[in-house]
Amino acid sequence: MIRKLYDRIIALAAHERAGWWLFGVSFAESSFFPIPPDAMLIPMCLARPERAWRYAALCTIASVLGGILGYAIGYWLFDAVAMPVLAAYGHPDAMVKFQGWFDAWGLWVILIKGFTPIPYKLVTIASGAAHFSFVVFIMASVATRGARFFLLAGLLRAYGPPIREFIETRLTAVTTVAVVAVVAGLLVVRLL
Repeated sequence: MIRKLYDRIIALAAHERAGWWLFGVSFAESSFFPIPPDAMLIPMCLARPERAWRYAALCTIASVLGGILGYAIGYWLFDAVAMPVLAAYGHPDAMVKFQGWFDAWGLWVILIKGFTPIPYKLVTIASGAAHFSFVVFIMASVATRGARFFLLAGLLRAYGPPIREFIETRLTAVTTVAVVAVVAGLLVVRLL
């Protein structure tokens, strides 16, 4: 079953409209969608390594645009949705503390989490909720998301054939490690 799914993903990654899907997933992941664009970027770069830079640029642009939506959600909807819940639980001053923390460490949060597979939507929404500088948010998003996607695309372009062979010969082990990594990432996010 995993082999059929893998073969299907590789076939779809080579499809002429795959770039549009990659753009859509990258945009949505930065504001509300749970699946990171790596799930599409990796097989697309493996299927068409000559387009790796184009795919990285698509991911970066879409991720930053989606990040703007996430920022807007945090900026305009956080008070209407989260503040009443915090007040009901007896923490009406939690937002003030959060904003102070984000003002002190916000740029580093964006730079570090934007480069990792930890869901970027948490950073974008939190940036808006804290009313973090929009210009700094955009610049940090471009830098960190671009670095992440271009690094991944570059590695896949340079070492794609051996990586693809490794994945295809050890598909079950690679899939298991990927699932464990995603679950561990979600646990880390939940504990933070």
